[in-house]
Amino acid sequence: MPITVKESYDVAGLPTTWGLPSLRDHVAAKNALAVDRLVGAGAVLFGKTNVPLYLADWQSFNAIYGTTNNPWDLARAPGGSSGGSAAALAAGLTGLEAGSDIGSSIRNPAHFCGVFGHKPTWGIIPRHGQSLPGQVAAVDIDVVGPLARSADDLALALSVMAGPDPIEAAGWQLHLRPARQKRLRDFKVAVMLEAPESAVDSEVQDRLQGLADFLGRQKVKVDDRARPAIDTDEAFRVYVRLLRAATSSRQSDAEFDMNAAVARALPLGDDSYYARSIRAAVLPHRDWLAANEARHRMRLAWADFFTRYDLFLCPVAGVAAFPTTRRASGTSARWSSMAGACR
Repeated sequence: MPITVKESYDVAGLPTTWGLPSLRDHVAAKNALAVDRLVGAGAVLFGKTNVPLYLADWQSFNAIYGTTNNPWDLARAPGGSSGGSAAALAAGLTGLEAGSDIGSSIRNPAHFCGVFGHKPTWGIIPRHGQSLPGQVAAVDIDVVGPLARSADDLALALSVMAGPDPIEAAGWQLHLRPARQKRLRDFKVAVMLEAPESAVDSEVQDRLQGLADFLGRQKVKVDDRARPAIDTDEAFRVYVRLLRAATSSRQSDAEFDMNAAVARALPLGDDSYYARSIRAAVLPHRDWLAANEARHRMRLAWADFFTRYDLFLCPVAGVAAFPTTRRASGTSARWSSMAGACR
């Protein structure tokens, strides 16, 4: 199968830049582990696909490679940060893709371009070789995973990419369970069209509701009120805190000191996204542990929910693909150490 991979994956002899002009001449010495697994399974890798600067946008442009457009409408963005991946699949240029996702960077481009994407459970696919130069440790929340033109292709790619890093393989093995149900009517599906923290355009809600109605006609048990025992506002707050803590390592010492000073000067009542992000970028470890504790409590609530329901349907994003708003020229200077929401 001919495949391409996201530019942020190392491929021996090819540049890995993450869209950063300072890394324009950085050439990888060896393949990322996931790339080796795909090639070892018979994939024919013939290229890499475009990303935004720092993998941090729902558009895909940078000063090195320029702008990637949505193949369905060239005036619109393909999403990001795996926007080149999704666009190449939607245009029929490639058979399979490998992307990465910390804040919707697989899911958003798949949604914008009308292809399939999967953000796997953290840790089941080694991220080694899909990182900024010099980084070898796993990053919290951040995962790598496949994009494809069908669910079957996603499952195939996941079966190849997943499994422990060789350094951990002596201690554990991965066994992905098949679906318990054999017929569509055997599934129990919960549906949520929007949340108080996440406004969703009516056109997106209508499409999702149409899917729920179709499933109902197929005798699937559909419930539009079932929810896990979590508070959605708390979930969003914990996510932002952990997300911005996870991307904080990009700061230089001077940038960290500057952001710490900004965080101290913020009014106590400032609850804006900017304020949450700045505070999280300089988060004390004790506070990170508290956020992680809250996360794990929510994980347990989700696990309990999925003993009763097989699927939770909700929008991938609040909007469909929007018009491209910025171009590559001159953009890099406007990004700061806070970049990194999509990845």
